[in-house]
Amino acid sequence: MILNWFKIFIYHLKQNKLFSFLNVLGLSIGIASVIFAILYWNNENAYDQWNPEKENVYVVLNKIGTTGDTWATSSIPFGETCKATIPEIDKVCFLYNWYDESVIKFQDQKILDKKITLTDENFFDFFPFEIIKGAKKNILKEKNSAAISEEQAQLIFKNDDPIGKSISYNNKDYTVKAVYRVTKPSSIEPNYIFSGIKRDGDKDQWGNFNYALMVKTKRGTDASEVLKKMQNVNYVNRTVKDAKAAGQTVEQYLKENGEIKVILNQLKTSRLHGTKSSGGQNLPEGQGNLKLLYIMGGLSVLILVLSMVNYINLATASAIKRAKEVGVRKIVGATKKQIIMQFIFETALITLVAIAFALAIVELSLPYYNTFLRKTLTMNGGEFYLQLILIFGLVLIFAGIFPAVYISNFETLKVLKGNFSRSKSGIWIRNSMLIFQFGIAAFFIIGALIVNSQVNYMMNKDLGFNGDQVLSITYNTKNRLTKTQDYFTAKQEIKKIPGVVDVTTFAGTFGGNEGSSSGFNHNGIFVQPKNIEMDYGFLDMMKIKILEGRDLSPQFASDTVNGMLINETLVKTLNLKNPINTMITSGWSIDNGDNLKFKIVGVVKDFNLTDLQNKVSPMVFINLKTLKWNNFSRVLVKVSPNNLSETLKGLKSYWEKNVNPDYPFDYEFVNKQFAKTYEEQVKQKNLFFILNLVVIIIAVFGLFALASFSMERRLKEIAIRKTLGAETDILLKELSKQYIIFCLMGFAVGIVPAYILLEKWLEDFAFRINISVVPFSISLISLLALTLIIVLAKAYQVTKIDILKYLKYE
Repeated sequence: MILNWFKIFIYHLKQNKLFSFLNVLGLSIGIASVIFAILYWNNENAYDQWNPEKENVYVVLNKIGTTGDTWATSSIPFGETCKATIPEIDKVCFLYNWYDESVIKFQDQKILDKKITLTDENFFDFFPFEIIKGAKKNILKEKNSAAISEEQAQLIFKNDDPIGKSISYNNKDYTVKAVYRVTKPSSIEPNYIFSGIKRDGDKDQWGNFNYALMVKTKRGTDASEVLKKMQNVNYVNRTVKDAKAAGQTVEQYLKENGEIKVILNQLKTSRLHGTKSSGGQNLPEGQGNLKLLYIMGGLSVLILVLSMVNYINLATASAIKRAKEVGVRKIVGATKKQIIMQFIFETALITLVAIAFALAIVELSLPYYNTFLRKTLTMNGGEFYLQLILIFGLVLIFAGIFPAVYISNFETLKVLKGNFSRSKSGIWIRNSMLIFQFGIAAFFIIGALIVNSQVNYMMNKDLGFNGDQVLSITYNTKNRLTKTQDYFTAKQEIKKIPGVVDVTTFAGTFGGNEGSSSGFNHNGIFVQPKNIEMDYGFLDMMKIKILEGRDLSPQFASDTVNGMLINETLVKTLNLKNPINTMITSGWSIDNGDNLKFKIVGVVKDFNLTDLQNKVSPMVFINLKTLKWNNFSRVLVKVSPNNLSETLKGLKSYWEKNVNPDYPFDYEFVNKQFAKTYEEQVKQKNLFFILNLVVIIIAVFGLFALASFSMERRLKEIAIRKTLGAETDILLKELSKQYIIFCLMGFAVGIVPAYILLEKWLEDFAFRINISVVPFSISLISLLALTLIIVLAKAYQVTKIDILKYLKYE
């Protein structure tokens, strides 16, 4: 019986080559889109799942006062006090929540590595990577200890045993205690791990939020109870003491300053579902993009549904050609169940072929997909193959059962008399599905247009600065303690290089971080502005405007002592009517513990330092020489566009000889540096474009096939109409008008979810477009044009039939 079914399947496959091809291709595209989403989903949800401590380890975040900023950093005394006073906490771990990029030295070897982690002795209790060589416990307990990954051990030491050998990092020698194997994916995947993160100056400073903090609780601990106790540690040691020092009651202090709210992200779910810090990165491997994951998953499922609807439409529409076959089979004794099983069997074969094609599509496209996501996804693993079986089952159930039942219900006598073609059975279902297809197509076209408009708006928005011909060059000095002094020396030499117009710097990165921040209270208003330590000429080079007052200048000696600029946002936050010459007590303290007082000499026009998803932060601007410390890490060099290659050669030569020979000359144009903040949105725009193209292709397949079947059923009607003198244009209008109605109905179905979901997507942007009628109008016109082109082309072909051929037997 199975063999007989297979022969019948092959026969009909040959008889309907075009529609069989469209069926398989449509399904394979839909299945391929779901496979892509599954690969991404599996990878993102696999982060840290290997870690046996994932349910007991928590990343600590702090929501700071009334500003609402969430920091992924904490202070040393807070973490150590929590460990000492909360019995449910087993251990704490301090580390940097970013990778350091530095040169590792061993004998005469120099290796620049971008995945270096500085931490304390407890790191391996939180991330128990497999130890390949060396100590199994207390690896980082001793001062200046190091652990290196298996790959780096092979790179540096070749076949030698690395244990006990000394490597240099930041001009310090570290002893290799262990070699580990990184288990991926993990929230931290370092190549090198160095001990000794804690600075002596931070040990008693509750306000120095310089370290990522992780806590490991004892098994069976209620995390909510730990959170309450950690919150109380802040209350007792920060809020109560600071209120007393300010001569206020606790209630008054909280009203003005707010409180520091502790947040715990469980490692098991932190990647995708944890609270994100304002900087967007809680741990070195960054946060997962749950919204993009949902977008990709939802859109891919929509495409698969569209493919299945397309298949059902084609299967039920082509059923007329097999009606007599079903009637004959029933006459000779075939049961309804056998007929259903036969057509489900055929759907299973088509689905298997479609899955094979889908796997081929994914395999060929995977390198581009990995580049798109910046990942190395592969099609393997038991979980993936189980999911593939699930896809097969779902397609078989939803796309196979309905057509099989529909065909098995044909009335034997009616189909054998030959009048089945005039039956309306099933037409309303196919029409409903066609309307649904139009709705999905409308959704994708509208989505693509709105996402494209938002990205274009972001890329063309006036950012408040101009980075044309400005290079941002990484500045790694030989001695970090003399960084500022070395910079001023280098600045004079860099200016002498032909093609260099000006040199300056500031603490921050365009499109990256905004430097540090310090809280202060003015007139009862607490604010946590970003600190922009800058060299003279920074605002002028970047074409950032001064709205009131003046810029900091070397002509005023006081500008390196107590001169300060603030931006528009900070003026509004502090409700300053006449900000110039206003004295403000800052959050910076001097040796005797008193806070520094600054005089506002100018107001800076707001400009976007970070991406456009965030509002412009309050900012204060001071000169590099004002404080004993600063956070700048790049030098800005404005260059002439003439003979740029020679200028770059001169800069490269100077950097490699004089700044730090261990580091390569690394630069970016500021405009390109900021453009990286759009990458995620550009990804989503490209994703919508690709999926939009796929949806339109599938919709075209379905529309063409349905129009073909529909019009072929009306060939005798058309022949009679032509015999009675109907003109071609009248026939074209008659044949196409129902599809225009379906198109309009489908568009009406698609616009509501499109508006709601895209409005939700736009809520993430501080700077955004407003949704207008334009994308909806373009979508409608596009759908109507596409429908008319396909339907009229097929209708025109049908109107040219040979009349005698269809009427000679009537």
